[in-house]
Amino acid sequence: MPLDTAILVGLLFACAVYLILHSSFTKILFGFVVLSNAANLLILSMSGDPTGKMAPLMTAVAGPRVDPLPQALILTAIVIGFGVTAYLVMLLYRLFLDHSTTNAGTLYKDHAPEADDE
Repeated sequence: MPLDTAILVGLLFACAVYLILHSSFTKILFGFVVLSNAANLLILSMSGDPTGKMAPLMTAVAGPRVDPLPQALILTAIVIGFGVTAYLVMLLYRLFLDHSTTNAGTLYKDHAPEADDE
């Protein structure tokens, strides 16, 4: 993996973790999207450079072949990530309609157990 790609993947993971740790559900949603894209980029960068390699077809010509598994994994991850993102968007929308907030701090402040002063 080239150094610039490794730095980009690390930066995307760091930004995603930073967003996921916020109390706003909107930022958590964006953090999830960035995290799924960072994971896809990591898988793609680990698969190697396909330059000079042939398609993975069974022919009599010998030579280096391209591994199709990383592309299949990324395509599956994109579809699953899109489905989960659509679910989280609808969950966020429903949360806003029911409670008029998307902040976890204000949402759970009313439901927090009261500390008894004795």
